Amino acid sequence: MKFETKAIHEGQQSDPQTGAVIVPIYLTSTYEQEAIGQHKGYEYSRTGNPTRTALEASLASIENGKYGLAFASGLAATTTVLSLLKNGAHIVAGDDLYGGTYRLLEQVVKNWGVTTTYVDIDHIDDWENAVQPNTKLIWIETPTNPLLKIIDIAALANIARKHNILLVVDNTFASSYFQRPLDLGADIVVHSTTKYLGGHSDIIGGAVVTSNEKLYNQLKFYQNAIGAIPSPFDSWLVLRGIKTLAVRMREHEKNAFFLAKFLAQHPKVERIYYPGLPSHEQHQLAKLQMSGFGGMISLELKGDFTDVERFVSRLKLFLLAESLGGVESLLCYPAKMTHGSLSEAERMQRGIKDNLLRLSVGIEHQIDLQKDLENALS
Repeated sequence: MKFETKAIHEGQQSDPQTGAVIVPIYLTSTYEQEAIGQHKGYEYSRTGNPTRTALEASLASIENGKYGLAFASGLAATTTVLSLLKNGAHIVAGDDLYGGTYRLLEQVVKNWGVTTTYVDIDHIDDWENAVQPNTKLIWIETPTNPLLKIIDIAALANIARKHNILLVVDNTFASSYFQRPLDLGADIVVHSTTKYLGGHSDIIGGAVVTSNEKLYNQLKFYQNAIGAIPSPFDSWLVLRGIKTLAVRMREHEKNAFFLAKFLAQHPKVERIYYPGLPSHEQHQLAKLQMSGFGGMISLELKGDFTDVERFVSRLKLFLLAESLGGVESLLCYPAKMTHGSLSEAERMQRGIKDNLLRLSVGIEHQIDLQKDLENALS
């Protein structure tokens, strides 16, 4: 079954009682039991809810995985995966990753007695060199946030298998439509469903997908024990978003490619980051492991912070806001927003400069978006 068909049908059969073709929103906290110890598959909605079950089946399907789990946020999903680790464990992670993940690793997970080594994403040998006897997990994003670097998932999967450690891939930027890390050897895939999977900037959610039954059972236990689950309504909204994911992602990419080529030639743009451009250092790798290049662009403006402020203030369609992946175009200033928890020295070391901006390109008409950028740059 092709992606577009799975996104609409998997886990979303017509309601057997009414024939409703859309999964109902089961707004219930608890379920009547037939007798002590006898129930119809559901006991309490923290543990399981029919709307969430449908979403979790859909999430697994579009990632070519066997098991899906839904969460109240992307960071709730991340925290649940990291709960697999015990005191004394070690993580290897890339040096370019979402600021919220970095904050979680450094200000929360470190308190568990779990340490992290950050490596240069551009050098695959550095990943294996960073592995220690107590390393239990490799954590990556690809494309990365915010510099849109591409990491060789298959190569890291080989390293992980060699050392008997887990490979976890945050697939939020690419989405399940353009990249499926489990097919490339990853053990676990994480999403912020707030972004492309939801697609309409109206929910907060997260997801975890795996094909490993043992890992699934552990994660399912933590999902219930920790309790950071999405509401039935939020689960339904993500299900609705997934139905149009393929159509939206094609439009996001078409617009981003068009704007990336425009910005790359503009005299006021110092540097452009977009894996679809042949000038991108990992363009060939992106072509190999992704079926498309996504809707995210990062750029560095010429000038100082005053020029950045002027550019932002002149935009009309690109809205200055956190998050990404919605149908509307958004602009983010990483230094003060997504990566504000990093010190200036840490940001500079990672290449997150004061003139860096991140664009989440929506599905408006590309000419209107180009004119908006052109006016702001004039």
